[in-house]
Amino acid sequence: MKKQQIEYPLGSRPNDGEVLEIAEGILWVRMPIPFKGLDFINLYLLEDEAGWTMVDSGFNSEKIKELWTEVFEKHLKGKPVTRLICTHFHPDHMGLAGWVTEKWNIPLTMTFGEWTFGRMLCLEAADEVPEEVMSFYHRIGFTPKMLEKVRKRGFGSFSKAVYPMPVGFDRIEDGDVLSIGGSDWEVIVGRGHCPEHACLYSAERNMLISGDQILPRITPHIGVYPAEPLANPLKKFLDSIPVLAKLPADILVLPAHNDVFTGIHNQLDYYKEHHEERLSRLKFACGSPKTAMDLLPVLFDRELNENDVSLCISEGLAHCHYLVETGELERQLGDDGVWRFQHVKVIESAVA
Repeated sequence: MKKQQIEYPLGSRPNDGEVLEIAEGILWVRMPIPFKGLDFINLYLLEDEAGWTMVDSGFNSEKIKELWTEVFEKHLKGKPVTRLICTHFHPDHMGLAGWVTEKWNIPLTMTFGEWTFGRMLCLEAADEVPEEVMSFYHRIGFTPKMLEKVRKRGFGSFSKAVYPMPVGFDRIEDGDVLSIGGSDWEVIVGRGHCPEHACLYSAERNMLISGDQILPRITPHIGVYPAEPLANPLKKFLDSIPVLAKLPADILVLPAHNDVFTGIHNQLDYYKEHHEERLSRLKFACGSPKTAMDLLPVLFDRELNENDVSLCISEGLAHCHYLVETGELERQLGDDGVWRFQHVKVIESAVA
């Protein structure tokens, strides 16, 4: 059976701070974000009898608060927001969660992994970067200039990007079913991009609110960071694909970035092919020991600017760790304190 190709059936998108009705009782709101290359985030409002469920809140800024206030006044039909669901902890999604829940006197609804990770990052903010964090960036091959930039940045960028978080939350888990607007929405947890990403699936409406777990045109960011320096997020991401592939081929996907689309199976297949191809490149390149910095031109065909490099190193590291876990690469700590990766067969041949 031929899979449906990626299509954008709405044919339009809302402007910043404006609303587009996707279907009866489902509104698409678009807000600007200060992330070059993404530029905006899609947020959703689902109408219920008593009010509205809001999915994700946008970045913490006075401008976004003003835009939300206009949306609340113009598009909620006089009803309140009765629930806020955040798909995950990243600041473009959870940045104004505290403000929204405070304004409407409602709880924040999230998975345990996402709430705790976001809460931890807020609470551990500090003026000085912990030495463990500096050591991590040294091990993955940051240059002295990059390390100095990390140190000068301090250790509170996340807390500055989010409004103070509520101290409690309502937990949702994989398989939970939420009743919204007379329809059931099942929580499907995806992993890899973040610890416990919540997607919302309505069989009745044939819709999936996918957050960052499934995006058209781009692949979700999969990276390794100081909080879990030996993590293997790529395996978790790839393991989530078969779960999401069980959804109907013609489902309408409401993503957090780019446009509402159909063709979910096409996109999931692309993710598998994309990462398999990158893993093959790595295995070929690691005939001799390579740092994550060395591997950037192997994994990325485009020219990287200064802001891209740290994100791309974290992605490269995620691919390296995947191959370490499969036993195909070995991670070695050099005399200079930097990790290098080499194909196990090359090491075995040298020993023999």
